Amino acid sequence: MKKVRTRFAPSPTGRMHVGNLRTALYAYLIAKHEGGDFILRIEDTDQERFVEGALEIIYRTLEKTGLVHDEGPDKDKGVGPYVQSQRQASGLYLKYAKQLVEQGDAYYCFCDKERLDSLRTSVSADGTDIVVYDKHCLGLKKEEVEANLAAGKPWVIRLNVPNEGETTFHDEIYGDITVPNQELDDMILIKSDGFPTYNFANVIDDHLMGITHVVRGNEYLSSAPKYNRLYEAFGWDVPVYVHCPLITDEEHKKLSKRCGHSSYEDLIDQGFVSEAVVNYVALLGWCPSDNREIFTLQELVEAFDYTHMSKSPAVFDTVKLKWMNGEYLKAMEEERFYELAKPYIREAVSKDLDLKKIAALVKTRIEILPDIREQIDFFEAVLDYDLSMYTHKKMKTSPETSLAVLKELLPVLEGQEDFTNDALFETLKGYASEKGYKIGYVMWPIRTAVSGKQNTPGGATEIMDVLGKGESLKRIRDAVVKLEEA
Repeated sequence: MKKVRTRFAPSPTGRMHVGNLRTALYAYLIAKHEGGDFILRIEDTDQERFVEGALEIIYRTLEKTGLVHDEGPDKDKGVGPYVQSQRQASGLYLKYAKQLVEQGDAYYCFCDKERLDSLRTSVSADGTDIVVYDKHCLGLKKEEVEANLAAGKPWVIRLNVPNEGETTFHDEIYGDITVPNQELDDMILIKSDGFPTYNFANVIDDHLMGITHVVRGNEYLSSAPKYNRLYEAFGWDVPVYVHCPLITDEEHKKLSKRCGHSSYEDLIDQGFVSEAVVNYVALLGWCPSDNREIFTLQELVEAFDYTHMSKSPAVFDTVKLKWMNGEYLKAMEEERFYELAKPYIREAVSKDLDLKKIAALVKTRIEILPDIREQIDFFEAVLDYDLSMYTHKKMKTSPETSLAVLKELLPVLEGQEDFTNDALFETLKGYASEKGYKIGYVMWPIRTAVSGKQNTPGGATEIMDVLGKGESLKRIRDAVVKLEEA
């Protein structure tokens, strides 16, 4: 058996779409599951769509997600160049196109735009409109072709697809797909600018690079029979094809840039961590036999079986991704979480406080990093709040009982030298025991006074530990005044 070789062949046109990331991930997992090679190839033959800086985005995204390529533009293992424009410059694609012309499997076409626009539209078996080239230039004699070329007349090279019969294509997920040849256009192989079309360059490069498994989105299924025609014309082995299902948003529409989370960098900007994104994207169209949900990349390599991929569209569920991201944050090593959280903490808190303690308080209480800001803004200042917050039926507290507790505790806390969490908790627990109160009867008014919020990351003593003695006492005194004036 051949060594498994897969490729990720993105175009440098901007941020990496979630669908592209999934293609890269599945190609990586298929290769690594079988101990094979994962190749990076840059498909930049569409010069009009080239975006400056997009190549760096591709490299950076693969690095951040852990999808380390074995071969690529920066790792030539003998089948390079790995950038299509560089391969095109050597005349590689034109050479193979001319071979097909000589075999009678392709031909020069000199039709101008006006004539092409006049071609009649027909309807395919599935009811969609298609325009099939009428093979007008196929009948040109060799002398006419040479004369046109010598005169500098613009040309393309087209594949010569039979008008009759059928072409059957096999995909590992969708099975056998048969298309009447009359629906297959004589697709262009070499464009008028001398560059190969995406489809033609793909076949040439996949063969020359020894690609055994081709992974791509199912939007390319309709082009698949044409690939087979090319492989047959060259007499080459057809690779294993794995077409991934469509990814839709929650409204079952194709995931687009307008949805705000269509690219990997969108998600990172929104506070998701790379490991969670990779884990979640792996499940967009694939399900392990045991329905497990949390995987490291290495665990995905071990578990991934593309025969368990689905044909049905995968819904990008942001609620599910947020849950998964929260699980990763909870399990994250403390120091790394602090480094990720620090910028968000600083956006909300300018005071000179122990940011590591704040990070520890929110670590298990958030799903995405921007959640931090809203949870900790009270550390900066207590905003105006409704006194009804002092009422807690379970704790049996009210504004009146809270005022009494706070006034009694003020001198106790003023005399407290050790203002750390544990010491404060022991003091308040002792106070509650001495008075015959349940601990919550004491903690609720304290936490409300120092935070002014219904829900906080951490309890009363944890918050006071971070705020320090001076700020904590100031807030409690302010609360007493607020309650007394009510």
